[in-house]
Amino acid sequence: MTLTVTRRQKAFLDASATEVLFGGAAGGGKSRGQLTDAFLYALRYPSSKQLILRRTFPELEKSLIRESLALYPASVYTYHATGHTGHFPNGSIIDFGYCAAENDVFQYQSAEYDVVRFDELTHFTEFQYLYLISRVRGANGYPKQIKSSTNPGGVGHGWVKARFIDPAPPGVVFTPESGGSRVFLPAKLEDNQFLMRADPTYKTRLMALPERERKALLYGDWNLFEGQYFGEFSYETHTCDPCELPASWRRFRTIDYGLDRLACLWIAVDDDRNAYVYRELCESDLIVSRAAEKILAMTPENEHIYATLAPPDLWARSQESGRSKALLFEEHGVRFTKTANDRETGWLSVKELLRLRGDGQPRLHIFRNCTELIKCLPMLQTDPLRPTDTLTEPHNITHAPDALRGFAIYYSRPSPPPEAAASLWPNDLLEDYERASDAEREYLRRRYGAPAPLP
Repeated sequence: MTLTVTRRQKAFLDASATEVLFGGAAGGGKSRGQLTDAFLYALRYPSSKQLILRRTFPELEKSLIRESLALYPASVYTYHATGHTGHFPNGSIIDFGYCAAENDVFQYQSAEYDVVRFDELTHFTEFQYLYLISRVRGANGYPKQIKSSTNPGGVGHGWVKARFIDPAPPGVVFTPESGGSRVFLPAKLEDNQFLMRADPTYKTRLMALPERERKALLYGDWNLFEGQYFGEFSYETHTCDPCELPASWRRFRTIDYGLDRLACLWIAVDDDRNAYVYRELCESDLIVSRAAEKILAMTPENEHIYATLAPPDLWARSQESGRSKALLFEEHGVRFTKTANDRETGWLSVKELLRLRGDGQPRLHIFRNCTELIKCLPMLQTDPLRPTDTLTEPHNITHAPDALRGFAIYYSRPSPPPEAAASLWPNDLLEDYERASDAEREYLRRRYGAPAPLP
C-alpha cells in the first residue's frame, strides 16, 4: 500500500511535540492527515490504543469513520460498528468517540490511550480537552501525544487560539509553564494539491463567502472567525489605557452572580453618554457575603455609585430560606437595581455601544486592565437556532459579557418621568412584589417607591 501525503501533512506526521495542532483554512487536508497518522502509528506500535474524536456522532460517522473505511485496506483493518472501534492484526485499536454534551467526557474516565486525536478541536470546550488529554497515559514506552486538527471558529475558538496560536509563531515548538511541548502547524487550501486538482471550483465557492467567513476558512485567519457574535469588537478601537476619570461622571456597578462565577464591572458614563468600563472583579466560589465584601472592598469610599445593576433572577426566593440573593446582598451592604433579562434586546444594546459613529469612535471603551471582559466578549458565538442571541457555552466565558449586557439594556432604556416613577413598575417587578416576603416588600418599597395597586 502506498500513502501519498502533502508537505503539510508530512509535517503533521513527523511532529513530535506533546500537543500538536494542525489547522487553519478549510480544505487543507487535516482530517486525512489525522487518519493517515493514526494508521501508521497503529502499525508501528503493536497493541497501541488511540482515540479519535468529533463533537457529535453524526459528524463522526459521516466523516472520519466513512473516510477510514475508504482509506485503510481491509487486509489489515476491521471496523466494528457496535463499539465504534477499528482493529488491526497486531492488536492495535482505534476508538472513534464523540462528546456531544460537556459531561460526556466522563464515559472515558477509566480509559487509557497512547494518542488522543481531536478532529475540529474548536468544536470542543476547554474543559473537555483538558479532561480527555488526561487519558493519555500508559507504561508501554510508546510516544504519548495529543494531535488535533481544526478550522478557526466554533465554541472553542478562544481557548484554542490562546493555547496554540498566540504563544509562538507557526511551526515553532514552545514549552508552556505546565510542561510538555506544543506546536501549531498551519494548513491552507493551496497546500492540498489533491483537493485542488479534484475540485478546482472549491476555492471559488470559498471566495463567495462573506468577508469574515472567507478570511477564516480560505486564509485561516484566527482573528476573524465564523460564528463570532461581536465581530465588530476591535481591541485597538474598543480598549484604552487606564486613566483618571472625572468624579462628576455617573458611575454604575453591574453584576452577573453565581457561585461558579461573580462578574462585577464598574462603568462610568460621561456627559456625551460614552461608557467607560474602568474596573472589573471576576472570581469563582464566592458566597453572597464574600462577594459583597469583595465588591465593597474594590469600591473606594469616596466613589459614588449611582446604581448597582443585577439581573431579575437574583430576586427569586430560595426554597430553603425563603429569601432572595438580592436581599442577602443588601444585608451585606450592596443594594441592587433590577435590570431586564431580555437577551436579544440586551445584546443589541451592546452592539449599539460597540458601533462606530460618524467620528469613527464607539460609545463603549474598556480599560485594558479589564482583561476578562476583553477576552470573553469577542469569544461569544452566535446561537445557530437564534441568530439574535449568543450561545451559552462554554459557560465560563459568559459572565463578564452578561454583566455588560445588564448595563447596556439599562443604559438604553429611557427613564420614566419623576412624578410617575412610583407607579411605573414593570410587570415582572410587580409579580416579584406580590410573591415577596414582608422583608423583601419593604426592600422593594425603599428602592422603587410605592407600587401601583395590584390587581
